[in-house]
Amino acid sequence: MGLVHTTITLKNPRQPELRPVETDALADTGALHLCIPQHIAIQLRLDQLYEREVTTADGSKRLCPYVGPVEVRFGDRACFTGALVLGDEVLLGAVPMEDMDLVVSPAMRTLTVNPLSPNIPSSTVKSVG
Repeated sequence: MGLVHTTITLKNPRQPELRPVETDALADTGALHLCIPQHIAIQLRLDQLYEREVTTADGSKRLCPYVGPVEVRFGDRACFTGALVLGDEVLLGAVPMEDMDLVVSPAMRTLTVNPLSPNIPSSTVKSVG
């Protein structure tokens, strides 16, 4: 399929006076979380909430800061999440993509809104009868 890059906007909802950061992100359906480099966490003045143990692609384990909250925007869709401070580029994982109801188009190598719900994000939930 190849790599899929997209533009997203990141913002600290606790400090609305700070300018949002528009950035290139690797959309990775094989990853779960939003990952951001240290300089973006500093720029957005994100609070470290926890440390998380992560397993990287090479199988090694390490502790990473988990910061947040972060508002993620893609076009007219948005979600709130936390982020792992890791690596040198922004990685948009499956959790925020699912929250915004975004899909990867393998043929076009793009990230787009779900064509089955083009106007507003859709989610599946179960109700207790």
